[in-house]
Amino acid sequence: MAAEEPRTVVDDRAAYHRVLETLAGGDGPIAIDAERASGYRYSQRAYLIQLFRRGGGTHLLDPPALGELGELHREFIDEEWVLHAATQDLTCLREVGIDPQRIFDTELAARLLGMPRVGLGTVVEELLGIHLAKAHSAADWSTRPLPQAWLDYAALDVELLVDVRDRLAEQLDATGKVPIAEQEFQAVLERDLTPVRAEPWRRLSGLHTVRGSRGLAIARELWLARDAYARETDTAPGRLVPDASLVAAVRAAPESKRALASLKEFNGRASRSQLDRWWAAIERGRTTDDLPAPRGPGDAIPPPRAWAERHPEAAARLAAAKPAVAAVAEELELPVENLLTPDYLRRIAWEPPAPADAAQIAEALRTLGARDWQVAATAQPIADSFVEAAQAAPEGDDATS
Repeated sequence: MAAEEPRTVVDDRAAYHRVLETLAGGDGPIAIDAERASGYRYSQRAYLIQLFRRGGGTHLLDPPALGELGELHREFIDEEWVLHAATQDLTCLREVGIDPQRIFDTELAARLLGMPRVGLGTVVEELLGIHLAKAHSAADWSTRPLPQAWLDYAALDVELLVDVRDRLAEQLDATGKVPIAEQEFQAVLERDLTPVRAEPWRRLSGLHTVRGSRGLAIARELWLARDAYARETDTAPGRLVPDASLVAAVRAAPESKRALASLKEFNGRASRSQLDRWWAAIERGRTTDDLPAPRGPGDAIPPPRAWAERHPEAAARLAAAKPAVAAVAEELELPVENLLTPDYLRRIAWEPPAPADAAQIAEALRTLGARDWQVAATAQPIADSFVEAAQAAPEGDDATS
């Protein structure tokens, strides 16, 4: 739906308050989307927020210029907000004071309906028959002024969202999945979307190729140095020095700053301009007494592929439970990962409650974070599969998990 007049961005408070008045004159849910500059900026702040409401028009807001947008939250606190993949946008919306209390997540609804592809463009095309080009999805939205083509693209993301919501709501109702969707939407709102990792440097891509605690210490110091500089300059870390370059520097073990500078695998826009920074990090890693453990902290259980030899009973439980849960997912026409988080099933199989009946498994699933509908659908099949696994175990097998 092309606009007759060029799209404009609201970047002053007076115009923003007029937007609030216009939206208040509309009716029904409010579609909202946010554009960040992932891959360009360190921060994950919103650089553009798009709004649409039937009878209330389409509005494009400039959060860096407008600042806090709490009035938008307070004015429409009782309304339903429509988002596509809400977990991607809620954090940056909350940063500017927009904290929806009731949502409809069109991506999640599409998953619950068993749609094979749930990207916004695909969902729009399947439900509305409209091709939605995604040419600017990876653009640098911190650019000012924003090109007109980008604004048109951004507006379409929300102008079609309420229609999509209505089609999905009809299908949820027809399949009896409205209660499931409501629980899932609420779970998204309650989820901690900003978990703090104890050792975030372990996310370094390619770290598994680094050998020894000393090598890990050097990798850690390089990652921390890059992260500090990225934060300081508000630049995506990978644009300064890619992960592959940091790992290459660790593996090459250069003996001098000059050797580091001559390493062709060590590239990136700041690889040479900040050479002193990177060399100092390498030296810290080489001399520190604070050597990291080979594995990161946490309560992770061993990978299931390693269970069979040392924990055969746990392996048997998981092997029996996975097809049982998959059968329920197929019956409900749901992706199995939406029926039950795979890690929950692994943890229950690894250390089942005693007794491992449906009631105790249900309680354990709730403790892990499963929703009521998930518990109701899976607790009994999991309990039954554990019984089958125990009955199939060879006599005299006293292995413990």
